[in-house]
Amino acid sequence: MSVASKASNKPIESRDDLVVALEAGCKPPQDWRIGTEHEKFVFFSDTHAPVPHQGKRGIGVLLERLGEALGAEPVLEDGKTIGLNMPEAQCAISLEPGGQLELSGAPLDSIHQTCTETHNHLKAVREVAEPMGIGFLGIGMAPTWRLDDVPQMPKARYAIMAPYMEQVGTLGTSMMRRTCTVQANLDFGSEADMIRKMRVSLALQPIATAIFANSPFVDGKPSGYLSFRSHVWLHTDPDRTGMLPFVFEEGMGFERYADYALDVPMYFVIRDGRYIDCAGQSFRDFLAGTLPALPGELPTHADWDNHLSTIFPEVRMKSWLEMRGADCGPWEEICALPALWAGLLLDADSLAAAWDLVSDWNQSERQSLREEVPRSALRTEFRDGTVLDVARQMVELSRAGLRRRDRRNWEDLNEEVHLAPVQMIVDSGKTMAERLLDLYHGAWEGDLDEIFDARAY
Repeated sequence: MSVASKASNKPIESRDDLVVALEAGCKPPQDWRIGTEHEKFVFFSDTHAPVPHQGKRGIGVLLERLGEALGAEPVLEDGKTIGLNMPEAQCAISLEPGGQLELSGAPLDSIHQTCTETHNHLKAVREVAEPMGIGFLGIGMAPTWRLDDVPQMPKARYAIMAPYMEQVGTLGTSMMRRTCTVQANLDFGSEADMIRKMRVSLALQPIATAIFANSPFVDGKPSGYLSFRSHVWLHTDPDRTGMLPFVFEEGMGFERYADYALDVPMYFVIRDGRYIDCAGQSFRDFLAGTLPALPGELPTHADWDNHLSTIFPEVRMKSWLEMRGADCGPWEEICALPALWAGLLLDADSLAAAWDLVSDWNQSERQSLREEVPRSALRTEFRDGTVLDVARQMVELSRAGLRRRDRRNWEDLNEEVHLAPVQMIVDSGKTMAERLLDLYHGAWEGDLDEIFDARAY
């Protein structure tokens, strides 16, 4: 959710301040909102190559022209445009490490508003990009680009993160430069509500990954996975990713999550607009004034916010919860992902039923789902059936929740209309990834370049 940051340069005085910052996310149900973030690959329409930042047809110029069209404030680093802020609309556009363009959407009341936001955004970027010979692709993993083909964006944080990624995992730089996701951000009402929502969403995150599987290719050929993006995350950085077993243990709460975050190694600290490399160092040491990169200095609330944003579990807590398991997909699926989670988590009856569904799953089962789903998606075996069986229940619980929410659009349709893409998937048992593989082996005759024309926004 793109909201005005409440973080400040006020020093953090104790661990309790970190807990209070998380607790501050509690809101009454009437104030709950839905935020959606979605990334897409940027490519040259004629060559299908990734677009660098520099040059007359580069992403820097694209952002400048888009900013002019939208009346947005440019975000600059070393004089280069690396993003756009739209404070009145409460949203922002940013660049991922490989030039993926991301919209961090506003906190909105309904999925109808999310779809309007998505439509307006994609229409605007397309109108600016088409005359430049630039297109956008919605898929979880760059299908044809090798890692060395993808230019890194001129953002100092990425120059710090990439070398560290190479030390702690085998696919971290691929995650940074060759993957795209759609993410739903949702509010909670209390500590108990946060715990229930986090447990349900963590348990069901692999099911969402299966439903939205849309990354079967890597390096120009089938990868053997239906969500290679999800597989990449298994080999990125075990200290800051995963299924968070402690969330299901007694004692889970804001304090427990703060303690977890304290033990996740840091990447950087920002001072006077400059990124200071402290990769691998401890926020606990920072809290004690003994951070090697800044000896004697204490962290600020802004430092804590920045640190929380560099932690990447399947569900992440800030002052809201972030659902992080889905591949980017076609235009209509961008709205389907937040619809699925809103119906499950923002309606009390559906949330209770979803907890009943997952409450007896053990850690071994949850982890097994996380590891197997990237390869086999809905066909993954689970208990006496498959993930598809659970996915169908998940969609029905969400549909019931959206009906009870009863947010209607100008056609008097409620939010369940946005579940149509996932309903098609669970009815057919066939993911978008499998449909792409059918095209690759059929009509495309093994020519994966076809995907840039067939699946461009």
